[in-house]
Amino acid sequence: MATTEPTEKSKIEFGPEFELTERRFLDPGKFKDPHVTAEGVERAVVALTHLRTLWFNTGSLCNITCQNCYMDSSPVNDSLLYLSLSEVREYLDEIDATGLPVEEIAFTGGEPFMNRGLPGMIEESLARGHRVLVLTNAMKPMWNKRQRLLALVERFAEALTLRVSIDHFTKARHEMIRGPDTWGPMIQGLRWLAENGFKLTVAGRPCWNESDDEVRRGYARLFAAEAIPIEAFDPGSLVLFPEMDAGADVPEITINCWDILGVEPETMMCATSRMILKRGGADNPVIVPCTLLPYDPAFELGRSLTQSAKTVQLNHPHCAKFCVLGGASCSPE
Repeated sequence: MATTEPTEKSKIEFGPEFELTERRFLDPGKFKDPHVTAEGVERAVVALTHLRTLWFNTGSLCNITCQNCYMDSSPVNDSLLYLSLSEVREYLDEIDATGLPVEEIAFTGGEPFMNRGLPGMIEESLARGHRVLVLTNAMKPMWNKRQRLLALVERFAEALTLRVSIDHFTKARHEMIRGPDTWGPMIQGLRWLAENGFKLTVAGRPCWNESDDEVRRGYARLFAAEAIPIEAFDPGSLVLFPEMDAGADVPEITINCWDILGVEPETMMCATSRMILKRGGADNPVIVPCTLLPYDPAFELGRSLTQSAKTVQLNHPHCAKFCVLGGASCSPE
């Protein structure tokens, strides 16, 4: 399969009622020097306080192509290769050998269930006593692994959580982003998970100038209609992510911003998380600070978890928009 390199997206046009932001293009002088901003001020950094969540990107392939996926995942984007069970075991072994305080193993993609080895990776992680989180669109790749999932939930019930992506609480707007005929299979998968006792959360997005309250009320109506046991007003159960557009202008984060914004660096995702991925053509996986920076080699932190315990310079628009200003994190609290 030919490798497709990710591309930066400009604003997606979904019609007059849809607005990501009042878009201004990113100043080309920003996010160039890892140590200072375009204005010459010392850039903010985040130290690893402790490794609580270890993410595995199981590969960038996905069964659908969403309009504004920050990963550019699709049925043809194999920029990030499938991880193998043996590669996942290597890092689980390092956790055991070093006594790292990892509480949770999380799997993302692409669509993680595209990787045939995922059920074994989940089982291995659960069997070693970790909680496991899997991000999924709950469509055909997951549906095809129902029997393996039933065996896992029977053994590990409370330790396994699936987070289903639902881009809007209405079919029309969900499919506006995810494409035609994506709503029905997702709802089918979501219902099946709920009926079989899986712990569930949902990832949503406030894209249409709707307030947080409006969005949560909309999802609450959906969950009630479909008998999905998720509390829409619990931020940990319904996670609403800010839009990410690496080509849009955003402030750079300096060392002064923590006090100005009243934000603690210890609350950033990269203070407690790392992610394993494998690039096309590479012999071995590498580690990056978080789920948001899979493609930029400048953020590689080494091969081992011990090597990855480095300070991270917030030298990317996603660091500012998603984490510091947006207050979001892919990892559950």
